[in-house]
Amino acid sequence: MSALRLTWPDSWHPIEPLALGKRIVWGLAIAITVLSAVLLAAVWRNDHAIEADKGVAYAQVLSAGHLRSTVSFVTPDGATYNPPLGVLYPTKLVQGQSIEVEYDRADPDLVRVSGRDVSIALVPVGSVILGTWLIAGGALWLLRRAQQVRSQA
Repeated sequence: MSALRLTWPDSWHPIEPLALGKRIVWGLAIAITVLSAVLLAAVWRNDHAIEADKGVAYAQVLSAGHLRSTVSFVTPDGATYNPPLGVLYPTKLVQGQSIEVEYDRADPDLVRVSGRDVSIALVPVGSVILGTWLIAGGALWLLRRAQQVRSQA
């Protein structure tokens, strides 16, 4: 009797490559969907925090980008804030532009462009989820067809 077993244990079974492919596709699609839902929940939470204790100020756009724009604004107590993570909903801002922002008075680093909220994120995030499942559905269909062809051969 050998102390070292050179075969797979009875409970371990190698996974067929097509079945593994299906698991990977399902896993990626579910992970992207969950991450998208978490993103929406986080954006909603930020909006809720701002609405709960909202302050309004005029801000100067220091830098503008599609995904991140930084601003500087002064609160009524005279403190100047330059949120390190930038402003929420930064699209269509231009460097040097003066805009109205809404911020959480308890945490002035949490700031968004006035008039914008989570509804802006619904279409892009929904598109990512829809696109993910369309691609995953196509990939799963192809893997199923390959598995059928393989089983008939």
